[in-house]
Amino acid sequence: MVYLSNGNFETEISQARYSELHIQEGDVLEITISALDELAVKPFNKITMSQTANNSGNSNVNNRMGDNEYIVNAEGFINFPVIGDIFCKGFTKQQLRTDLENKLKRYLTDPMVSIKLNNFSINILGDVKNPGQKTSATEKINIFQALALAGDMNDSGNRTNVKLVRYSEETKKDEIVSLDLSDASIVNSPYYYLQQNDILYVEPDKNRQIAANATNPNRGLLLQIGAALLGLGTFILAVSK
Repeated sequence: MVYLSNGNFETEISQARYSELHIQEGDVLEITISALDELAVKPFNKITMSQTANNSGNSNVNNRMGDNEYIVNAEGFINFPVIGDIFCKGFTKQQLRTDLENKLKRYLTDPMVSIKLNNFSINILGDVKNPGQKTSATEKINIFQALALAGDMNDSGNRTNVKLVRYSEETKKDEIVSLDLSDASIVNSPYYYLQQNDILYVEPDKNRQIAANATNPNRGLLLQIGAALLGLGTFILAVSK
């Protein structure tokens, strides 16, 4: 089973471009602040706030998912220490980093912001060896790396018509695109690199679909219903004569 067979693979792959992910609702961001003055930077890091609270016996400070983690709410905000609500939905990590550093300059000298997406996941369904939700340690993952997480397609998987479902912030709807993984030009597609929460569906080929229908446990019942309807039709015709 051959991938990327049509076209000049070496030329095509050299033109592949990665576009940084955009932050979505429900994303879990790990944000760490550093600066020259270690004491001044403490109020801006949840982990140091938590340690201070524990030492003082106040365990209610820092309602957090994890150390320095923030979840993007339905309105697209995170609640950041001292600064308050910060809108970040639709931002790239670099855009959020720049925005935070500019806000922190009011309090810190030469602040540096580190941002990591901690819940990057994709869903792979259909004719693959190990379907399900897959997590990745890296946010830069292409279609073939994703399929590798699922153990690759089965031999019966249709490599010329893989469906990708992606939510669009512009239309507020799921978009469905068909991808031909046998064509080397797929590496130039804007869908070659996946985004968090993407869904890949590998359709089985026609032979597999026919075989699945032949072994469908409801097939016998359907045949019985069809036979009954045919018999009823025959009876009605006989009576009408």
